[in-house]
Amino acid sequence: MSSIHTVVIGAGHAGLAVSRCLTDRGVEHVVIERGRLAERWRSARWESFRMLTPNWLSRLPGWVYRGGAPDGFMTAGEFVRHMEGYAASFAAPVLDQTTVTEVRAVAGGYLVRTDRGCWTAANVVIATGYHARARVPGCAAALPVGLAQLTSAAYREPAGLPAGGVLVVGASASGVQIADELRRAGREVTLAVGRHTRLPRRYRGRDIFWWLDRVGSLDRTADELPERAHAEPSPQLSGAGRAVDLAALARRGVTLAGRLAAVERGRVRFADDLPATTAAADARLRRVLTTIDGYAGAGAGAAAMIRPATVTPGPRGLDLERAGIGTVIWATGFRPSYPWLNVPVLDGAGLLRHRRGVTAAPGLYAIGLRFQHRRSATYVDGARHDAAFLADHLAAHHLACRRA
Repeated sequence: MSSIHTVVIGAGHAGLAVSRCLTDRGVEHVVIERGRLAERWRSARWESFRMLTPNWLSRLPGWVYRGGAPDGFMTAGEFVRHMEGYAASFAAPVLDQTTVTEVRAVAGGYLVRTDRGCWTAANVVIATGYHARARVPGCAAALPVGLAQLTSAAYREPAGLPAGGVLVVGASASGVQIADELRRAGREVTLAVGRHTRLPRRYRGRDIFWWLDRVGSLDRTADELPERAHAEPSPQLSGAGRAVDLAALARRGVTLAGRLAAVERGRVRFADDLPATTAAADARLRRVLTTIDGYAGAGAGAAAMIRPATVTPGPRGLDLERAGIGTVIWATGFRPSYPWLNVPVLDGAGLLRHRRGVTAAPGLYAIGLRFQHRRSATYVDGARHDAAFLADHLAAHHLACRRA
């Protein structure tokens, strides 16, 4: 058994950000990773995937994008190399190919069991992220047995799917991008649309994230925004240089429908809510653009150029066999999973109870959670704030214990 001051679980961007901050503060630690560094970026993205945020917005503690396209959008492979360079820059102590099987409290800290031995540590930082498990609704079990079903994390490319049409469920960033790719490959695509976030890729000559960064939208904290905003869907954007909002998809031949409401004897039923959810997304869009216009000290002329995403109500139901649907892709989000965590810090839904990543269990922390403190926590860039905060908290706790 090995002993160390702090164990970080997960070597994605959030885990590495914490590792860099701990290194800067002289805190001995190890980063345990179940696969390879940045594993989820290697194995849970489709082939044509590109980052949603521009390259310059991949800032991490002590690390910025150094390539020749700051306004471009990295592929998953390019981002992995970005992370490999980051880890090498401070010799991150990553122990890869090591799976954590249990974390439990012991005298003086925690016991971390892995498939390659045990560690004891005064502190544990959970950096396994928010995307550990795809969220698939229960009605999926009622779909016909012969129908292919997969999640957005398992999708790779159109050629990898069975022949026939595709029903994509979910119209956030992943869902609209996959629907667009499949349609351009000649597939008949139906997109089930629920609550979504519409933003223009560019506005007033700048990428929309440049404006969101400048107006402080990404820095707004969980305390400043209503609870509903904490679960806001990822925007209908693509880093591939194409509009993928609902109007654009409809023009390319994607059939738009309301939220998937039920599955009954080989048929799916859609809610009659497409016009309402689309109008709500447009209303939120207008509020964002109005904020930007105010920051820019300009009138609303540019906002008026962004037309409402007018859509027709769409079908209320679909007979999957008659429509030739061969595949259903669930782009319905993700949730964290901690089957190895034997510490009572989870709520009834299996989510960590925490305040800015600090749990009620002394020495147990988390990072990489959706809206952990700031809205930017949803994106790579936000990890720099949370990592610095947790490292300061952890180092101060360590110092207090030494003085006691």
